[in-house]
Amino acid sequence: MKKELTICIIIVAIIVITNIITQNYTKECVNQMNQKLDVLKEASLSESVNEQDIIKQINSVEEEWNTFQEKLAFYIEHDELEKVETQIFAMKGFSEIKKYDELVPELERCVFILDHIKEKTTLNVKNVF
Repeated sequence: MKKELTICIIIVAIIVITNIITQNYTKECVNQMNQKLDVLKEASLSESVNEQDIIKQINSVEEEWNTFQEKLAFYIEHDELEKVETQIFAMKGFSEIKKYDELVPELERCVFILDHIKEKTTLNVKNVF
């Protein structure tokens, strides 16, 4: 009986520790992406839009997302991750045709999806039941 109890406690501890690690990593990824997207938003809304700067920032966002996505794909639904990638490609498309006023709503949707992913992976009563 002691053996089974010890094994159960170890399994529960591993699950809790893994959840804490993945939760912290998800929060870190979302916060870094949101910071990059805020900088991109400011650049898109500025009076003198620097096209090369915006394209460079979008490429930077895309590269960082690809890096994060590789690890996030282990424990987050792929549909959620694809939504973010779709928004990034939409932002890239609008920047290429120089429609910066259309880029900002796509950027806001991307931020919303990222926040949704962070909230969805947070362990709380609402997500358990």
